[in-house]
Amino acid sequence: MEDRVIEFPVSSATVELASRAIGCAQAQIAKTLSFYLDDSPILIVMAGTAKADNVKFKATFHKKAKMIPFEEVEAATGHAAGGVCPFCVKEGVKIFLDVSLKTGNKDSGDFVYPAAGSCNSAVRLTVAELEKYAPHEGWTDVCRLPE
Repeated sequence: MEDRVIEFPVSSATVELASRAIGCAQAQIAKTLSFYLDDSPILIVMAGTAKADNVKFKATFHKKAKMIPFEEVEAATGHAAGGVCPFCVKEGVKIFLDVSLKTGNKDSGDFVYPAAGSCNSAVRLTVAELEKYAPHEGWTDVCRLPE
């Protein structure tokens, strides 16, 4: 998928910056948030407009959502904050895809854009391709979309 990676001359480290750099809707950004589950890092890939829902997270994982502190993200996941993606992560990091990627993009087009490992890159994929190429544990429902 290397030929699908887009590098930008500007930062794409946030949903707003990435959508501006790409020229797409914020919902199409496949943001990857990092959490500790006990002491193990997990990644949840969600629609750019989604927010982690603490009640859903606890119901799913039986633990309170605990985001990895900014300064620990790279050591825990293999990617620096702003470039965390569901590819080439450290061994043992579990990845989950949130259903918001499907429901949050109904009107935004066929493609989503996860980061590609740096704070100024993304990769253009369909949700089906993301599901195929990201080494994930499965789909989850731990986010909420804006009303």
